[in-house]
Amino acid sequence: MSVRAAYLHNQKGFTYLIALLAVMLIGIMLGAAGTSWKNVMQREREEELLFRGMQIQDAIGRWHQPQGNVQQHAATPLNDLKDLLRDPRTPATVRYLRKLYRDPITNQDWVLIGEPARGIIGVASSSTERVIKKDNFPDQLQDLVNKERYDQWQFVYKPTQKTVQQAVQVSR
Repeated sequence: MSVRAAYLHNQKGFTYLIALLAVMLIGIMLGAAGTSWKNVMQREREEELLFRGMQIQDAIGRWHQPQGNVQQHAATPLNDLKDLLRDPRTPATVRYLRKLYRDPITNQDWVLIGEPARGIIGVASSSTERVIKKDNFPDQLQDLVNKERYDQWQFVYKPTQKTVQQAVQVSR
C-alpha cells in the first residue's frame, strides 16, 4: 500500500466522525429551539387565558349588577354561560359577551364556579399544567399571584362595596 492510499484510508474515518458530530450538534440546537418554541406558545396561551377569563369575569359582573330600576336582575342567578350572549331577563337584546370563549389551555369548556344564591360566579381552567406567569397581574387578578397550576387561576366576580350598595338601593 502506498503512502497516499494509507492517508486516504485514514481520512474516511475522520470524515465520518465529523459528520456524526455535525448531526449531533444540529440535533441539540433543534431540541433547544423546540423547547424555546414550546415556552413561547405556552406564554401566548397564558395571555389568551387571562384575556378570556377577564372577559367572562366582567360579563358575569355586568349580569349581577342592577340595571336601572329593575330589581329582579340583580337577584336572578346565572345558570348558563350562554345567557351572557343574550340576557333572557329582558325583552331588549342585552349582550354581556359577544361569543362564548373556550379554555385556551385545554381547548375545552371551562370549569364553572358557582354559589347557590348567585349561580355561576366565575370560571377556571381544567388544566393541571404548571404556569409560567406568577406575578405582574392586573389589579382585578391579584388572587392569581404565585399560583402553580392553571386550574388554580380562577376568574371569579366579586361584588365591590359600591355594587352591593347599588343593589340595596334598587331593592328598596
